[in-house]
Amino acid sequence: MVIDARVKQMKALVLSGGAGTRLRPITHTSAKQLVPVANKAVLFYGLESIAEAGITEVGVIVGDTAAEIQEAVGDGSKFGLEITYIPQERPLGLAHAVLIARDWLGDDDFVMYLGDNFIVGGISSLVDEFRSNRPDAQILLTKVADPRAFGVAELDAAGQVVGLEEKPEEPKSEFALVGVYLFTPLIHDAVREIQPSWRGELEITHAIQHLIDKRADVRCTVIEGYWKDTGNVVDMLEVNRTVLEGLDQRIDGEVDEDSETIGRVVVEEGARIVRSRIVGPAVIGAGTVVEDSYVGPFTSVAENCRITDSEVEFSIVLRDSSIHGVGRIENSLIGRHAEVTPAPNVPSAHRLVLGDHSKVQIHT
Repeated sequence: MVIDARVKQMKALVLSGGAGTRLRPITHTSAKQLVPVANKAVLFYGLESIAEAGITEVGVIVGDTAAEIQEAVGDGSKFGLEITYIPQERPLGLAHAVLIARDWLGDDDFVMYLGDNFIVGGISSLVDEFRSNRPDAQILLTKVADPRAFGVAELDAAGQVVGLEEKPEEPKSEFALVGVYLFTPLIHDAVREIQPSWRGELEITHAIQHLIDKRADVRCTVIEGYWKDTGNVVDMLEVNRTVLEGLDQRIDGEVDEDSETIGRVVVEEGARIVRSRIVGPAVIGAGTVVEDSYVGPFTSVAENCRITDSEVEFSIVLRDSSIHGVGRIENSLIGRHAEVTPAPNVPSAHRLVLGDHSKVQIHT
């Protein structure tokens, strides 16, 4: 992408703090932005989208998982980016992230990208639109079934934003804010004016509402494409499915003559498939061994795993994990260094405490 030298400089602010409570126990030991989708960290998809949009200077907000994020992302050169890390003492809201990044952002326009969000098709067209029109702020909206879990935008008859609410009990529309925002330096005045919400956080929705109240030019773009906040297991599995659907078949590892791969299957270099059946779309990571097993559609198995005498479908298996002799697993997210094995074969028994005149039916 070639950027006209006359176009005002833009930066990107990527939020990679947060506790990831909805993905526990995975996020007890790992940053939620680094949980892999199709064997690549969610955060990496966002960084690649930023680079494709022609933005090279990126500030990454980090919290308790700063060391892990820095180890994975490095200086940004592998993405074609220049990364600056900005520590946040604890998650105090999206507007707080803008507040603490003030010195680094300077007087440049910027895109703020939530590191655990996933947008098919990237953000290049959105950035181009903002560069061309340069409103004071531009937000991305999409229709959702239950807006109560998101920031919600109220639009007038002309489709203009007239109000924003953060996780309202009674939403005024079905339009949720997607985790990508574009701002001019005017946002810095707004984040200094607002007060913490009932959650104790500085809400970006409040800051944008402040701009609206001051008659600033706040515009919205409604996207019809695919977007997910990968904050819970269900959404992670759904994003994994979506990405895997775009796979091209590639067999770089070893598939023995007693095995078969069907459809769009990727077997990374160093992986071995032994007496097994892999039905795509699926990806098997480097160094992983699948033996006497079945791996079904929409499954990604990371590097250095071992799957034996088992079936796995519509699941994500993180690196260095083993699954042995457990029959069928589906709709699952299995963390790093996990071991899944059969339960001990002990006599079954029922322990009951029953009140008078009880009736109990036990399946035997």
